[in-house]
Amino acid sequence: MSVYFILLYFFVYGFLGWCTEVAFAGVKEGKFVNRGFLNGPICPIYGVGVAVVVSCLDGLKDNLILLYISSVVLVTALEWFTGFILDKLFHNKWWDYSSMPLNLNGYVCLLFSLIWGVACVLIVKILHPLIHKALDFLPEFVGWTCIVLFGVTLFVDLYVTVTDILKMNRKLAKMNEIATELHRISDEIGENIYEDVTEALELKEEMADRLKERAAEFHERRKDLSEDMREQIIELRKHYRELILRNPAHMKRIIRAFPKLESRKYKDALEDLREYIRKNGKKK
Repeated sequence: MSVYFILLYFFVYGFLGWCTEVAFAGVKEGKFVNRGFLNGPICPIYGVGVAVVVSCLDGLKDNLILLYISSVVLVTALEWFTGFILDKLFHNKWWDYSSMPLNLNGYVCLLFSLIWGVACVLIVKILHPLIHKALDFLPEFVGWTCIVLFGVTLFVDLYVTVTDILKMNRKLAKMNEIATELHRISDEIGENIYEDVTEALELKEEMADRLKERAAEFHERRKDLSEDMREQIIELRKHYRELILRNPAHMKRIIRAFPKLESRKYKDALEDLREYIRKNGKKK
């Protein structure tokens, strides 16, 4: 099979995969959701997966059982590998089958692997022959022109998407820093209160005037400390809220497109951001 057709298969099935994801999300959410890793109407994992299946397994189309088993193995390996690479590159888990039985690292699970196997058999036996005939009818010059145009668009989209994800991770990192600082201040306040109470109890055995003197010192110190920390807390919370409120369209799309997106490093910050986007979306 030529590189020309493999590339065409990639774009055609990537687009059909995106349509499938959008349709599924539309039925589930009751609204349009631009599903997929990229901004454009293509899901590369579908394009790669189906292109690999039809290229490698076309010779097995007359052996239904072997075709099905091979499809399950190939697609499962591809989905696991893609999930693993995306996780390691961006420190985010883009989909999660952890709640499903017989899953592997949450990237794949038996049920969906079996479903993908059925889908691949139907594609190889029914859909692909029609797609191939349509593409074969296309003049090769037109086909290569489409490949170049779609390829350039894909790489630009990939660059933009990766940049957006890195920006989102930096934002989550900043939110996490603020949350950590708020926890630190809270712990410090608690420790100061504990120390003051402990010292006050120890002073019970001292003279009354000495106790009053130290109590006044404690009160003044706590007042100064509380005012300073209160200002810090107000400023940190303000900054945290500003970060949540600043949500460019690309960030909202990523979070809505991957409802099970999980950040390895900044889980709580991502949940706060997701919750705000969810509530804000309902208001609109």
